[in-house]
Amino acid sequence: MERFRFELLKEDDQTRARLGRLVTPHGEVATPVFMPVGTQGTVKGMTPEELEELGAEIILCNTYHLYLRPGHELVKEAGGLHTFIGWSRPILTDSGGFQVFSLSHLRRIEEQGVWFRSHLDGSSHFIGPKEAIAIQQALGADIMMAFDECPPYPAERAVVEQAVARTYAWAKECQKAWSREDQALFGIVQGGVHKDLRAQSAEQLVALDFPGYGIGGLSVGEPTELMLETLAWTTQLLPREKPRYLMGVGTPEDLLEGIALGVDMFDCVLPTRNARHGTIFTRTGNVTVRNAQYARDFSPLDPECDCYACTKFTRAYVRHLLKANEILGVRLTTYHNLAFLIRLMKEAREHIAAGTFSSWQKRMLNRLRGKE
Repeated sequence: MERFRFELLKEDDQTRARLGRLVTPHGEVATPVFMPVGTQGTVKGMTPEELEELGAEIILCNTYHLYLRPGHELVKEAGGLHTFIGWSRPILTDSGGFQVFSLSHLRRIEEQGVWFRSHLDGSSHFIGPKEAIAIQQALGADIMMAFDECPPYPAERAVVEQAVARTYAWAKECQKAWSREDQALFGIVQGGVHKDLRAQSAEQLVALDFPGYGIGGLSVGEPTELMLETLAWTTQLLPREKPRYLMGVGTPEDLLEGIALGVDMFDCVLPTRNARHGTIFTRTGNVTVRNAQYARDFSPLDPECDCYACTKFTRAYVRHLLKANEILGVRLTTYHNLAFLIRLMKEAREHIAAGTFSSWQKRMLNRLRGKE
């Protein structure tokens, strides 16, 4: 069976953009890549076959949610997550840390881990680094994430310092608990928007020599400019030969900015969540097709897109479906939004390969922001 490895194929001359390849036991992934989020073992509104049709090479599943329901032991009994959900390509599982910490009213942090109450039934649970790894090893994803503490924004410096210290301590425990050679374990850099704490966290985790590194604690409420400034600082602290994964970031603009700063992997619920609210991505900015102005708009969802939703249906029809609460409406907006981001990443890879990424990225950003 093929073991995990990352191949850096090309670096852009004018930006920090990188062309690469992730090799995993379930296939190869071209980077930079956007990973659709399948929180509960399914990307909402999409079948695995449709995801493959769109060109999705890897998806993300959520450890916290799958632990609570249906349970990691049941998934293991079914033959692992790939078999259970009918997806044969690579899977990344997050550690559950972000979900646990976002339940601030339901959890209590200790040095060994976190006690929390289930959002489903109020039952009490504990997850620490050993438990997070045990759950993810039972799920059997190709890439799993170390258990970390994600501080909120804004937060007192002392809170962020403590999160960095815990993240490092837990990363070491995760490494000790990691026993499956067919799974790669990524560390996660924290530090809020403090450059010195980001540098400290990166130095500590790089010393542990993980196969890859997540950049956590961004896009949690801070201004976009501050997020990008922190990201620019953080990526240069990470090993050139290891993949870099910016967690939870997914607007088209942020993806293009992140690629230019040297990020290889992205995930976010935004494209599917926006789709459920009737908002689609286009190359000239977002369009909310639920709005009344599209009731007699018989043009495609996105005139510049050739995905199934855009070639077969109109804004007027999709608006009708959404207003009537028909399932097809949400399926079509979801299909398009994922197609849009997967296509955007493919184009980015092509331009990095051709040496034209910088000029293309500037043009795309101007269009997305309505400046062209």
